[in-house]
Amino acid sequence: MKRLKIILQSKYFYFILILTTLIFVIFNNYIIKRQSIYYDNSNSVTGIIDDYHIDGDYLSINLKSKENINATYYFKTEKEKNNFALNYKLGDKVKLIGELSSPINNTNFNLFNYKEYLYNNNIFYTMTLSEIKKEKSNKSILYNIKNSTLSRIDKLSKSNNYVKAFVLGDNKDIDLSIRQIYQNLGISHLFAVSGMHVTFLTGVVVFILKKFKLKEIKIYILVSLFLYLYVFLTGFSGSVLRASLFFILLSFNKVFKLNISIIKVLIITLLLIILFNPLIIYDVGFLFSSVISSYLIVFSSLIANKKGYIKKLIYTSFIALLTSIPISLYNFFSFNYLSIIYNLLFVPLISIIIFPLSIITFIFPMLDNILYLCIDVLEKLSIFLNNIDSNISFIKPSILICFIYYIFITISLIFIKRNNRIPLILFILILIIHYNFNSIYEDKYVLTIDVNQGDSILIHSNNKNVLIDTGGKVSIKKEEKWQKRKNTYNITNSTLIPLFKSLGIKKIDYLILSHGDYDHMGEAINLVNNFKVEKVILNCGPYNDLESELIKVLDKKKIKYYSCIKELNINNNKLYFLHTKKYDNENDNSNVIYTELNGYKFIFMGDASSTTEKEIMSIYNLPDIDVLKVGHHGSKTSSGKDFINEINPKYSIISVGKNNRYGHPNKEVLETLSESKIYRTDQDGSIMIKIKNNKLNIETCSP
Repeated sequence: MKRLKIILQSKYFYFILILTTLIFVIFNNYIIKRQSIYYDNSNSVTGIIDDYHIDGDYLSINLKSKENINATYYFKTEKEKNNFALNYKLGDKVKLIGELSSPINNTNFNLFNYKEYLYNNNIFYTMTLSEIKKEKSNKSILYNIKNSTLSRIDKLSKSNNYVKAFVLGDNKDIDLSIRQIYQNLGISHLFAVSGMHVTFLTGVVVFILKKFKLKEIKIYILVSLFLYLYVFLTGFSGSVLRASLFFILLSFNKVFKLNISIIKVLIITLLLIILFNPLIIYDVGFLFSSVISSYLIVFSSLIANKKGYIKKLIYTSFIALLTSIPISLYNFFSFNYLSIIYNLLFVPLISIIIFPLSIITFIFPMLDNILYLCIDVLEKLSIFLNNIDSNISFIKPSILICFIYYIFITISLIFIKRNNRIPLILFILILIIHYNFNSIYEDKYVLTIDVNQGDSILIHSNNKNVLIDTGGKVSIKKEEKWQKRKNTYNITNSTLIPLFKSLGIKKIDYLILSHGDYDHMGEAINLVNNFKVEKVILNCGPYNDLESELIKVLDKKKIKYYSCIKELNINNNKLYFLHTKKYDNENDNSNVIYTELNGYKFIFMGDASSTTEKEIMSIYNLPDIDVLKVGHHGSKTSSGKDFINEINPKYSIISVGKNNRYGHPNKEVLETLSESKIYRTDQDGSIMIKIKNNKLNIETCSP
């Protein structure tokens, strides 16, 4: 033990440990290419149900096997769903039969990459199930404990979703919109099981064990066993693993009087976890937990020197906010500048009342109604505060920029200890420059957003933003299934708004709706309700039901709207609306828009058919076009040969859903467009056309 003490107190030990970890991470994550043991033609996998989640009629299973698999199944009847919940438990050995497929990358720039997420969890394939066969019932003690815990939580009729979140760290049953509000307010970390929860639970366990007058070493051994069980129950969550191992090593340090500083114990904790699982560095929860904990420990004297609970809480919240900003900007492209104030309110509410009450309610279910009342207050207060517009978005920073941020944060906190706030002011100035990046750096691009079977095109020119259409459907074949899920998919919240934030876009100056079809304007109401839209432009012709519903919302929100306009001037760039005449169908009444950006000519056809194309040719003398947004997703009713020969596009962009039931794009249309370079959202993902130094550059976000 004496030799161990000498080793752990040596600075060379930490240098070697850090260097070893760094080499191991680089070798494992970037040099070794990990490969799957399965093949695309595999149709069955056998393993243990490690976790599953039912969302409406949609089942998701994490299968623990030779290689983990993420599988999904759609319940055809309510009886089938009930039978599964009754007969299948965690730890059961099952055979999954279905179609194995490689997950795809994100098809919109900067957004969540599901394939990368699975890969960083050592999952190479997903599986769409046709059948689930049970081969053997669970006999594992650990899984039995977890099944009993889940069963006990599920019996709570009102507060089970929050008890599951606070006891097991699983917040998937909390309504998606509420979870989004917690994230907007900057308090979502309070719902992730981490140091606060582990400290409370271990404190309770230690208190109980001390009543039995056990020796200190026996107490900490029993607590360590309890923490291992708890880490298992929470699915080896990165934040719980860090907090639990940190407590165990601190206990080891105390019992054997090793006299290792807390920060060194934390370093050992983090490095051991990374050595055990190098991929955990991609876990956002682990990053938040590790970075914030590290800074709070290093600068604990800054907090300790303050008198009174409120002052200590303010400084704790300030350091937590400051150190979380780079991670938040990189992953979520925004942070809430009032989160310090919100944490002053919610930290006591959750840590002193709701979290302990959740644990007590788990033990004594008769307190369910009392806990539910507290949760109701929490949710209503959160919804009220969310109406205050204090969430600011930034263009997504690079990892290098995040590193620079942390340099300034560290220097700022060091100098604050010396009552010098100049570095903090410099950090704030950098944030302000970052926030106003689009205003400082003049940029022009046209982005075709992948919204599956639909249209949505963003024109950004010198900090002015025009959005042509919003999309509206998920996937034609799967839409009904998705709509039955409890947390209904929403293109606005899942794609458009996060994408705009990542690009540093604060508002849409003009929302142009080509016409009233759902796949072009189905998300318009969601967008104006959740994002700043200055003005809306509609097409010619009578309003249909969808347009009429939108107009009601626009009137209520006092957003100006126009229809059947001829041209639009944006920063000396004109958008011309090529009107012909009013037709008796929405498609031919589509807004057809022509514009030039730095001399490059664009035309956006909406869903206009060959009939409209002929009228346009008879009225307008169109030049050769650089970029054509192909009409009606490449349907055979559009892109007539005469029209294409007339405009002679250099690039043709088709916005279309993968495996859509309409068969878009049509083979004849593709032949007609063959003289141009064709880009398709189903094959190329979103398509970014940048105009820089009078040159046109095209980037894609391929699946």
